[in-house]
Amino acid sequence: MYLKNKIASIISLLFLIGLSTKSYAINPEKYIVNQASAKNFPLVSKGKIASILVDDKDYAGVLKVTGHLENDLFKVSDLHSKRIKKISEADNFVVIIGTLGKSEIIDQLAKEGKIDANQLQGKWEKFITQIVENPFKGIKKALVIAGSDKRGTIYGIYDLSSQIGVSPWYFWADVPVKKQSELHVLPGIHSQGEPKVKYRGIFINDEAPALTGWAFEKFGGFNSKFYDNVFELILRMKGNYLWPAMWGRMFYVDDPQNAVLADEYGIVMGTSHHEPLTRAHAEWGKEKGKWDFNTNSETLINFWKDGIKRMGNKETIVTIGMRGDGDEPMTQGTAIGLLENIVKTQRNIIQEVTKKPIEETPQMWALYKEVQDYYDKGMTVPDDVTLLLCDDNWGNIRKLPELNAKPRKGGYGIYYHYDYVGGPRNYKWINTNQIERTWEQMDLAYQHGVDKIWIVNVGDIKPMEFPIEFFLDMAWNPEKFNAGNLQDYYVNWAKENFGNQFTGEIAEILKLYTKYNSRRKPELLDEKTYSITNYNEADRVVANYQKLVKKANAINEKLKPEYKDAYYQLVLFPVLASANLNELYVATAKNHLYAEQGRASANDYAEKVKSLFEKDSLLTNYYHTKVANGKWNHMMSQTHIGYTNWQQPDKNVIPKTKTVEVSNKAEAKTSAKAETSIKKNRDLSNARGFVEDNGYISIESKNYSKAINSDSVKWTVIPNLGKTDSGITIKPSNVQSIEISEQSPRLEYDVHFFSKGKIKVNAYFSPTINFKNGDGLKYGIAFDSEKPQIMNLNADSSEKAWASSVANNIKIITSEHQIEKSGNHVLKIYAIDPALVLQKIVIETEEGKVLESYLGPPESFRK
Repeated sequence: MYLKNKIASIISLLFLIGLSTKSYAINPEKYIVNQASAKNFPLVSKGKIASILVDDKDYAGVLKVTGHLENDLFKVSDLHSKRIKKISEADNFVVIIGTLGKSEIIDQLAKEGKIDANQLQGKWEKFITQIVENPFKGIKKALVIAGSDKRGTIYGIYDLSSQIGVSPWYFWADVPVKKQSELHVLPGIHSQGEPKVKYRGIFINDEAPALTGWAFEKFGGFNSKFYDNVFELILRMKGNYLWPAMWGRMFYVDDPQNAVLADEYGIVMGTSHHEPLTRAHAEWGKEKGKWDFNTNSETLINFWKDGIKRMGNKETIVTIGMRGDGDEPMTQGTAIGLLENIVKTQRNIIQEVTKKPIEETPQMWALYKEVQDYYDKGMTVPDDVTLLLCDDNWGNIRKLPELNAKPRKGGYGIYYHYDYVGGPRNYKWINTNQIERTWEQMDLAYQHGVDKIWIVNVGDIKPMEFPIEFFLDMAWNPEKFNAGNLQDYYVNWAKENFGNQFTGEIAEILKLYTKYNSRRKPELLDEKTYSITNYNEADRVVANYQKLVKKANAINEKLKPEYKDAYYQLVLFPVLASANLNELYVATAKNHLYAEQGRASANDYAEKVKSLFEKDSLLTNYYHTKVANGKWNHMMSQTHIGYTNWQQPDKNVIPKTKTVEVSNKAEAKTSAKAETSIKKNRDLSNARGFVEDNGYISIESKNYSKAINSDSVKWTVIPNLGKTDSGITIKPSNVQSIEISEQSPRLEYDVHFFSKGKIKVNAYFSPTINFKNGDGLKYGIAFDSEKPQIMNLNADSSEKAWASSVANNIKIITSEHQIEKSGNHVLKIYAIDPALVLQKIVIETEEGKVLESYLGPPESFRK
């Protein structure tokens, strides 16, 4: 009986694990198989392909995207499907596509009860895909894709494309399409429901020189030919919203067809946070005078009026508010009255031109930088306006609604960054974004009720392919993602884009290269970043990158040839280029050290620096000239070596090296200090937990001895999040501050000291910002039974402290404690506020013994 119960409990546990870790990535449910069955629908079988029936009175965008499905089917099967417009033209097997209320064919099926109209009526962007037996006379079986609205139908069509193996990245990353001769649809109603976030989009920004150079060479500029590819990409990933390129670009002026095409596709257009009433910043010429509402209001009012007239009935979220010229603060101090007056004027313009009640035109006001200060100081925002909250440009959310805040009709949105131009430094070159941090921050936002708009600054689109798709996948349904299933996302994405080849290995490479890159933006790296003398740090960093290089190259050798272009773009280039850059700076550091020591090997390292600098340009050149026959020329041309301040250098600049003249070539080795090795004469027989050595104890946060949860919160490890291992936090995040008590949720770490007296605990946290009212996010810390000290993650909220924490991608908070006797002790970390993500703990037992390093000492021995 015991054994039976044990097996039953294991099975139920596995079931629960399966549920909790099932990933929502890419295809949550496969409904296309390669086997025929009486119940299945034969989309492609025995050299035949089903015809496609679509009402030509349906939306133009639906008809256009149906054409994309026909192309996709041909790519997969080498068969052309026949487009038909009348039921009478149909044969035994037909795909019926249409929008409820717009397609007579779909309406007829609904009227006759062949499909359930209640599943679609009044829904937002929903589709259902199902097999219908004998839908009309002469048709044996139909595959019906029906949408609640234009985008619902379009998502249903692209969902089928995805199911037959066409990646959203087939154009943007040359992901090949696998040939299949049999495609059969499983019975059942296939749907992804309604999205949980209403508007989900990207912002093309900081796009010169890379995307700009490419777009002009390929399409002659940011015109409708260019945007056709962008709109399609967004919709294939079930996004619906775009802020267009705006560095000297004018979406509505550069090509009037841009807006027409967006409307046809059903892309909701917006403009960036500082471009009010649909007017691009570049449209404001010098002849119009100063960008100043106090002195030039009449010109501004006419300028904005023309923007709303031009918008017409096209689906748009209108940006309101105002910043200074060129995305700068508008005035010194907090200009609340002025901004409220500007918004009132803008809303009058919208209402006057559209002749509709103001709440019928979606509007958004971005609380970006100083505008958030105005809001915090009481600026009133009309209730129907969506408040777009922002991160700090470095992926850390600045502000969220209070948990007890009154609901707003316009709701809240988030403007997030994968790319940025500004302080402490630009970062635009390569993907440095961990999806674990994106998940943790956006989950935090969603749990605080932010579900109207999610938009992310993606720079040049490439090379942010992976995190872009993650962001939009998560936006569709944040509830399907959790700390335990993020690993599955890497696996599924690798599987979908590389034809199920080396899936686990590619997933691991994606996970680790983004982790290593996120430690410090490449533009911020220099020869001083990693220590070449302490903890063998620099050599370990280089060695870890080199392991990835070896693994990535080995896969490239064995990969089917047609996948190599996609692999270079999505995996191999970021690994090779990032590894090379890190090695370049470590070689520079060694050159400097050995030159100071007068050692001959300094000259070898000077040569190595030259060689690695050249290799960077060769890798870029290969991307530009060889990959996909030179299709991506210019795309990796963002400068990234030789920054001296926040703004980029005009071209990459080789690090300065030194040479020495030596007659005697005798060499001494660099001494790598303080690797962990417990002194042999120490008695560890009674030791428990992490053991002191060399004046410190270093602990990765996930390696706690005990985690005490409460009824309302649980300690949650976020695997891979952080600079060295994983992060740990409490979830859910939508809880009020917890008062410390005996029952408090806490983490306990067993440690063994040989020292006693005064010690310091350095707690390494992700650089989370205080996003709520109050003086900061707090935690408690104590040893054994001492009274916990309350520590504030945001005690120093100065610009300098913030810049340091985002540049280092860590915030270290130090507490001091008195240890009365050596031996075993318990370090306790108490939860007070949600959203603190603890990565690592370094306990200093002797002053000055923790040596300088970027990642902190490696983890100590644990008994």
